[in-house]
Amino acid sequence: MSSDTQNMESIQYKCPNCNADLRFNPNKQGFSCEFCDSFFTVEECKAANEQMQTEAQEAAPAHDEFAENNQLYICQSCGAELITDLNTTATECVYCHNPVVLKGRLSGEYRPSKVIPFKVSREQAVSIFKTWCGKRKFLPKDFLSESQLLHLHGVYVPFWIADCHIRGRMRAECHKIRRWSSGDYHYTEVKEYEVIRNAELDFEGIPADGESKVPDDLMEAIEPFDYREEKPFEMAYLSGFMSDKYDVNKSQVFPRVRNRAVNGSDQTLRSSMTGYDSVRVLQSDMNVLQTKWQYMLLPVWFMSYQYQGKQYDFAINGQTGKQAGTPPLDNAKLSRLCMLIALGGLLLGILGGFLA
Repeated sequence: MSSDTQNMESIQYKCPNCNADLRFNPNKQGFSCEFCDSFFTVEECKAANEQMQTEAQEAAPAHDEFAENNQLYICQSCGAELITDLNTTATECVYCHNPVVLKGRLSGEYRPSKVIPFKVSREQAVSIFKTWCGKRKFLPKDFLSESQLLHLHGVYVPFWIADCHIRGRMRAECHKIRRWSSGDYHYTEVKEYEVIRNAELDFEGIPADGESKVPDDLMEAIEPFDYREEKPFEMAYLSGFMSDKYDVNKSQVFPRVRNRAVNGSDQTLRSSMTGYDSVRVLQSDMNVLQTKWQYMLLPVWFMSYQYQGKQYDFAINGQTGKQAGTPPLDNAKLSRLCMLIALGGLLLGILGGFLA
């Protein structure tokens, strides 16, 4: 092995997509990420890592300020770690409703860069929740109680927001079909084309929540958020609210982000193949070349409800008011209704027999 290759192997680069360590691949003469299967040239790695180092140096003063002005509470029941400003008193866990205790302060690396402030007030959130419940039958009685509504919390949920640069190539077999008749004869003409698309695509603002205790599908169900209303993060936004400390890092959420970016790229190239009667894709290669990340807090009204050993979660987008959740089902109410229906059917049968 040459000395040049040995020098390249000794250099430690971070993956421009997921921030995991890269390893030099002698066969490809580039760097591969074993975590997310990305591949980069030496030049691409150098440029991306220089940019990452510059951004880290610029963020250092803000990280120090954040470390001095937050309070960290921990739930000794479920392990959730909640962040508030110095003036907010946290009394219960938003996920399991057990008391939380003050743990200390959080290091500056957890400081978000942006925040979207709450626009939906608590009164509006309660109204949205009641309207949502009004459309659903067989809810447990205490699900709509005032004591349960006290567990509706305003929480800034930690999100990783990704901008992905993708190189895509698609090859398809396309057909144009023309049919006509002449006298007693019917003709069909089929023209076959090989269609190739090569493209560089950018997908911006792909969200992925960084909290393991919040169901991913629930957070996706209340999207989208309007990033035009994002603000530079300040601790004042946490006053009166809570926030989660992320426990899912960007390396862990990258597969979710990549799938959304790759699927979007695939759909974009497919939709560009217009003017044909049929399209059969033979090859679709979408490679994420670089991902830029922002750690952001997004506003969510969140409620959890324990019923018959199972947890039910409900969420409202604190910016738009869009809601989602799975309602609990009161089996006793449902059983009574089924019995009434069966009894009604039996009475009708008896009455019909009597009249006959």
